[in-house]
Amino acid sequence: MSTSHDIINGMPPVVQTLNQPSDQTTWDALVAATPGGHVLQSWAWGELKARFGWHAERVAVGPGGAQVLYRPLPGGLGTIGYVPRGPAVDFEDARTLRTLVDTLRPLARRQRAICLKIEPNREQDPALAERLHAVGFRPSPQLVQPRRTFLVDLDAEPGVLLERMKQKTRYNVRLAERKGVSIRAGDEADLPAFYDLMHLTAQRDGFAIHSREYYETAHRLFVPSGHGRLLLAEHEGQLMAGLVVLAFGQVACYMYGASSDEGRNLMSTYLLQWEAMLWAKGQGCSTYDLWGVPDEELATLEAEFAGRNDGLWGVYRFKRGFGGRLVRTAGAWDLIFSPVNYRIYTLAVALFRRGMAG
Repeated sequence: MSTSHDIINGMPPVVQTLNQPSDQTTWDALVAATPGGHVLQSWAWGELKARFGWHAERVAVGPGGAQVLYRPLPGGLGTIGYVPRGPAVDFEDARTLRTLVDTLRPLARRQRAICLKIEPNREQDPALAERLHAVGFRPSPQLVQPRRTFLVDLDAEPGVLLERMKQKTRYNVRLAERKGVSIRAGDEADLPAFYDLMHLTAQRDGFAIHSREYYETAHRLFVPSGHGRLLLAEHEGQLMAGLVVLAFGQVACYMYGASSDEGRNLMSTYLLQWEAMLWAKGQGCSTYDLWGVPDEELATLEAEFAGRNDGLWGVYRFKRGFGGRLVRTAGAWDLIFSPVNYRIYTLAVALFRRGMAG
């Protein structure tokens, strides 16, 4: 741990680097206590990404901070610095925000970053946009995380949570129970079967997944500490579906999910989500994040979801029924250090995504 400022009345906030294993408890406490502190800013998430091609650096400024992930870009362009669902800072505290950004600039340049990309875990807000502009950020054309999601308020008794769901979703939860679907917590021995189910789901629904080693590492980093849970739905001894939920601070996030082609009429995925919400509530979380729906207004989503299956439209049909509030976050913002290389990178990403869409 290193400190570059002393805390004195009228002086800049204390700045610390927290990159040693002994700093984990301090870092996680800081993130959890910050408004909007998110699991993607947790120590374990940085460790996970560090084992799969990224380099993690953590900087604390007074009561806030940023976990920055760096990754080399192809062609010798440099690196990209990325702050997923962060920084963990009170954006209304202009002095701390500016000190944090001023601290990150030289650190990012030292890593040869062409830009620093942040995705604040805040709802979109003109005042927030003004503050980000004031410290040098500009809206980014490339999102990493989904911008819209459903947030389910867990601050109620289970019966009330069920009543808040749409009638069909509530019916499907109870149907799965009546049909004999059971939910249990998985352990490491279940990871190969869960991965096979993930692979099947990815092929069926046309999305990319990580390697088996990635999910095994995530399990070891989050589940034993109580910050994660692998839940499996079974019927007559057969695996029907599974999901991974991560909990940090006041929020639990539905991170990964998979389902079998068989027994879809058993509605096991609905019961899985319900059990994940109950687990999150038991962990002290007040919010359950269903993690990603199309970035469209509610009226458009409701008008078009029945006839669309592309992108996140299929999961919108499923997630809309759990009684959540549709939220649009502040999106991605870039602090640019190398304008020429940044333009090359932006063009390359746009061409790649156009090719994938085609």
